[in-house]
Amino acid sequence: MARIIFLIDMQSFYANVEKLYYSNLQHKPTAVAGDPSIRSGIILAACPVAKREGVKTAETIGEAQQKCPGLVIIPPRMELYLKISVQIATALEAYSDKIEPYSVDELFADMTHTYKHTASTPEQAALFINRHLLRAFGVYPRTGIGATKVLAKMACDHFAKKSADGIFTLRQDQLASTLWPLPVNHLFGVGRRMEKHLQQMGIRKAGHLAAYPVEELRHRFGLNGELLWQTAHGIDPSPVSPGTHTRRKAIGHHMTLPRDYSSWEDISVVLRELSEEVGRRARTEGCAGWTVTVGAEGHDNGNSLHFHRQAAQAEPVNDGKAIYRAAAFLFHKHWTHFPVRGLSVSLQQLESNQFVQLDLFSEKEHREDLNKTIDALKDRYGPAAVLQASSLLPGGQALARAEKIGGHYK
Repeated sequence: MARIIFLIDMQSFYANVEKLYYSNLQHKPTAVAGDPSIRSGIILAACPVAKREGVKTAETIGEAQQKCPGLVIIPPRMELYLKISVQIATALEAYSDKIEPYSVDELFADMTHTYKHTASTPEQAALFINRHLLRAFGVYPRTGIGATKVLAKMACDHFAKKSADGIFTLRQDQLASTLWPLPVNHLFGVGRRMEKHLQQMGIRKAGHLAAYPVEELRHRFGLNGELLWQTAHGIDPSPVSPGTHTRRKAIGHHMTLPRDYSSWEDISVVLRELSEEVGRRARTEGCAGWTVTVGAEGHDNGNSLHFHRQAAQAEPVNDGKAIYRAAAFLFHKHWTHFPVRGLSVSLQQLESNQFVQLDLFSEKEHREDLNKTIDALKDRYGPAAVLQASSLLPGGQALARAEKIGGHYK
């Protein structure tokens, strides 16, 4: 029996949630932005009214206000959005025992054996569920339906969002007339860099990729090339797994800086703060990682510049000091001194830290005792209870981040 997978997406989730709390904004263009106090803050979500004025997600507040002078900007409340997201996931468990959160505003649901409990067709079941979520939470869901998770995702992103009822089924036997005529960057997993590589190969549409010899794609891009070919054909055996997001593959933090950082003195402060955050989260989840990754984004003379590099460690780490040493080394090695606007640090290849290798000549045990004490103080008194002295320098962001969740105000 072919599977029936739903991808349910909440339209303009952050912005529509805010409109529920501010009834006077119902008919006004509204956007949720990273930091409304600066014009370079990023638009995180825009309501349909704002989108009709040309406002787009990920553009700056200044760009959005040029298009829509009457745009109402609201700072994000991540704690509220996360709470409602969990409530929506719980409500969906009435329709399926296989619900997998994909992001704060998207969830997969395996409806293969349960849609008939609600309606005679998957589309009717989707309509019923969408109406339920609208009544219960005031959000506007769109639902993509497919025999695989990747088909459901692309059905939602490229078709359901444009349909009158917010529902679309992407059928595997109709890909030639639906998906394949779309630009190749509409395929799930094709980013800007991959799009450039594919266009250089003459692959401009999804159908071009579907028709390309899979052996050549595998030879050029490795397993990722074969995966993209499978995506173009709607092939995706991965199940809808409720526990997927409880088994982390990586722990990381990204920060968009309030201004361009051009000096190592400022950059090192933020790298240290991010490393400490990553280490603390790893310890909280009882794990350590073998690989440290550092990333930076910025610009120089109008050109976008960035890098992401990783390095394996001699042993799994979760101490902020050790993570910072690796991140700083990688940063120095690959930074070309362009002005930096975004920084990230992550820990990958995670494993349990229940057992550790003792070393008579290291400070590991002392660091572990110190980390336990600092973690306990932060758990009791908040993340700003104990800070590195460098965080008090002009480049420090730890005090501001202490008031946020996921980089955004609570």
